[in-house]
Order: sequence, then structure tokens, then C-alpha cells
Amino acid sequence: MRDVRRSLCAATGAVALVVAALAVPATAGAGVTVAGGNTEYLVLLESGADRAQAVDAVKAAGGEVVKENVNLGTLTVRAAATGFVSRVSASSAVEGAARSRPIGQLPKERVGLVEQENLGAANAKTAAAATGAPSNKLDPLDNQLWGLRMVRSDLARTVQPGRKSVKVGVLDSGIDARNPDIAPNFDWTLSRNFAPDIPELDGACEFAGCVDPVGWDDSGHGTHVAGTIGAAANGLGVSGVAPKVTLVEIRGGQDSGYLFLGPVSDALTYAGDVGLDVVNMSFFVDPWLYNCLNNPADSPEAQLEQRTIIQTMRRALEYAHDHGVTLVGALGNNHEDLGKPRTDVGSPNPGTAYPRTIDNATCFDLPVEGPHVIGVSALGPSSKKSDFSNYGLEQIEVSAPGGWFRDLIGTPGYRTNQNLILSTYPVNRLQVLGLVDAAGEITPAGVAGSVQKQCPADATDYTQCGYYNWLQGTSMASPHASGVAALIVSEYGKGVKGGFGMAPDKVREILLGTAQQRACPVPPLQTYTAEGRSEEFNALCEGTQSFNGFYGHGIVDAWAAVTRF
Repeated sequence: MRDVRRSLCAATGAVALVVAALAVPATAGAGVTVAGGNTEYLVLLESGADRAQAVDAVKAAGGEVVKENVNLGTLTVRAAATGFVSRVSASSAVEGAARSRPIGQLPKERVGLVEQENLGAANAKTAAAATGAPSNKLDPLDNQLWGLRMVRSDLARTVQPGRKSVKVGVLDSGIDARNPDIAPNFDWTLSRNFAPDIPELDGACEFAGCVDPVGWDDSGHGTHVAGTIGAAANGLGVSGVAPKVTLVEIRGGQDSGYLFLGPVSDALTYAGDVGLDVVNMSFFVDPWLYNCLNNPADSPEAQLEQRTIIQTMRRALEYAHDHGVTLVGALGNNHEDLGKPRTDVGSPNPGTAYPRTIDNATCFDLPVEGPHVIGVSALGPSSKKSDFSNYGLEQIEVSAPGGWFRDLIGTPGYRTNQNLILSTYPVNRLQVLGLVDAAGEITPAGVAGSVQKQCPADATDYTQCGYYNWLQGTSMASPHASGVAALIVSEYGKGVKGGFGMAPDKVREILLGTAQQRACPVPPLQTYTAEGRSEEFNALCEGTQSFNGFYGHGIVDAWAAVTRF
């Protein structure tokens, strides 16, 4: 493992080849029929297999190659809706195949069930706004960012606010680069969209060819994540954990909130090729919550597909890690011990879900259970584990602020919007949600949800203003850890031949070694029934103060990480 990755200048030729190989046809996502059918698959070649033999197998199975990822050994193929996986997998040159995206499903949004619980709550409240002059170059709304203070980013930036040369990839739904807190740190040159819109899932395409431009986000999820990582400290709105690092959009997610294998694996490969330092992954790869090697509840074809997803993700994560990328992932919002999973009743999604008993030894929640991924659990403002957060000794590495709407029971803070995480959010998404009107003004529903708006002094149109929204989830915890990881690279990274970087394993060592240790609660069984949850949410914390299933090695600490104090 190299301690420092190659310079971007030296990599230019290789990057050009990869970008060309991953280019998305203008008709992708528009439902165009090709020979054999229009269902899209990802075909995984056996290691060392003859490519020509694999292409012949694809043709013999009725498929047509439309794209290739040479570094992973994958082919994107269009073929018939049924039978292709079994036929192509019979070739000795092919390890397996999986649908890279569904066809014919009705639109269904993922964001909202957990992350926007406050919007649908009948007794949600707005806490009194935090007051006091910002300090340590904090921005006007930063007094509402309890997560920023919990990870001590307010202190860390006095020593290390982040380097522009450190690049953090946001593998998500896109990033709204119009936001004045995002724009100063957004890298237009390196950013890419690997996930064309799927009308059957995302609704009507907003742009030609169903490919949203870089710097656009119809979901809001990616923009929120990006702001927590690296919103600029510019005297407006909010600032991120690492306010001077560079943000790179590597979009792998749909407008509707789904993330499928093809775009995700392409984005991870690209991250390694262009020299990103950190990649945040606040998702699981659809359509399976758990990908199993041979679950008896699944059909033979479904088993083949899941084995392909597992192996492709392993290759992609290994590739990114071996090319110097620190990988950070959300543990998930299913309120379960990942080492002792419950029956999966939500997969495939989208699709017709059915109960699946999950064998922990042969089933994997990806990417967080993949190689080299730093798993992050979510905490509320009281530092308790959020009721929705996954946990457990097997996968957790660290914990971080993720919000918890029902935290602080018995106090005026209970069920307040301010228990969530405030971050950047696209105005177009807020308008769809009815929280902002067509003129860019916050609606009564937006006021009830504590949506914020700040405009630069020279703004002539509302689209030049910054909008900010509250979400909760392990998706919000992971970017706090990614921001601290970016500060670690900024402080301790080294340059060789014009490049700058740091070995991911060393980043991980410092991130875990400087986390604030936190013991299990007493008693160790954390109950959530008083907050209105069923007994299924109750969680047993196992382990010691130095490492346990709720906090891992501790709460990420930006100040300790950059000072080693």
C-alpha cells in the first residue's frame, strides 16, 4: 500500500480512459429498446477471464454490451427481462450477473420514513433558536449545529479547517452547487453523474437524455450530506466539519433515493482513479437490504444476482481503498444489531418483498459490511444512540451525531426539529415538499419544519440564496465522520510529485484512536418505549468503554484528531 497516491497530473491519461469507458449513452434511462430487450444488467467477469469470451457469452444469452468498466471487469448489458442472468452465468468467463436497475416499477421515494420523521409528526415543536455571537469563524446558523460542537469541529478549525487539495467524494443523489455554502468548495471538473434518471422510479426526466447535470440534486439527500462534510465558513448559513476541503459529486443515486449496483461500482472506481481522499456512503445498495450467497427463500436467479452484487462491491471497495480512498459508511436505520440481523421483510425493494431469514455468516448489508468501510452509528443531542440506528460489535467503528427527533424526553427539547441535523438543501426539493413556494419563500409548513433561508447581500434571485433543512439518520452521522477523516488527511497527509494524500489505513487508525470513548448505558439495555417505540427498537449494548456496540471506539473528535490531544 502506498502512503501517498500518485499526482493527478500523472494520472491524467488513465483518468481519461476510465471516463470514456464509463460514459453513459445519451439514451440511457429513456427506455430505449435494444436487441434482446431493455432490462439493464451488470455482468461480472471471472478474474483473469478472456473478455472476448465473455462478450460472446453475453451475445449468446441475448444481450448487448452498452458500457464497460475495465478496472472492475464488468460489462453493462441490455437484455430481456427474464432468463438472461442464468444463461450468461453459465459461461466459464462470467462469474455472475445482476440487474443493475429495475424496470417497470412505480415511483417510490425512500427519503422521509426516518429522515424526515419530524415533518409528519402531529406534536413536533420548534425549539427556541440558539443565540450568541458565532466564534472560531462559525457561520450565522452554526449555533443550531449541536453536531458540529459534539465532534468539536468548532475547535479543530482553529488549527486545521481542511485543505483545498483534500477531495471528498459524496456518493449520493447529487449536490446542489447553487447553494452559496457549497459553491466555494465544489469541484466542477472532477464531479460526475453515474446515475441517469429512471422514469419508472424517478418520474418524468427534468433534463435531456434523463441525465441531470453535475451540480444538481432533485432528492436533497446528497446536498445535505455534502454540507455537513464541507459547507464553506463564509459568513453565510452553516459551515461543515471540514469547511475548506473540496467536495466532489460522484452521483450514484436516483432522485427517488435508490442506489443500484452499476452506478455505485462505477463511482467507486472513478473515485480511485481521480485520487479522491475520502468517499462518504450514506446508503445501502438496492434492491436487497441484505445480499445473501444462497438464501433458501430466494430463487436461483436471485441468488446468482446477490452473489454478483457481493463480489462486485468487494472488488469496487478494494479498488478504491487500494488507490488511496478512505471509505466511510452509514450503519443503517433499521434499528438492529448487524451481527444478529432480524428477518428481512423489505427486500427486494423496489419489487415484491417477501420474508427472508438472514444468516449472518452468508448475508451482507453493503457497502457498510464490505471491506475497508468505516461503519458509523447515529447519536442524538443527548449522546444516546438514536432509536433508529443500527449498532453492534461486528460492524461498528465509530459513532457520530445523526439526530434523534424523540431525544431529550422529559424536557422542552423532546420532539423538536432542532434534535435533527441542519444542513444545506436544494430549493427545488423544498418546493416539491411544499416547504418553499414558487417565489422562493418559506411556507407555513416550512416554518413549522424550521426550514432556514439565507441570501448573500448581492443576491438578485432566490435561487442564489442558501436553503437549509433538518434531517436525521445514520446518513447524517456518516458525513460527520467523513469530515473528520478529511481533516486528518489535511493535517497529516504528505505530498509526492505534486500529489497529496494519506494511506486509508492510517486515516482509520487516527480516526478511531482519537474518538471520545463512551461506555454503554447503565443498564446496558437501552429501551425506547417511553419515546413511543415498540419493544423491537430496544437495543442491548455490549462491550467495554474502549469499544462497544453503540459507540464503537467512540464519538469522532475533530479537535483530538488534528491535535492528537
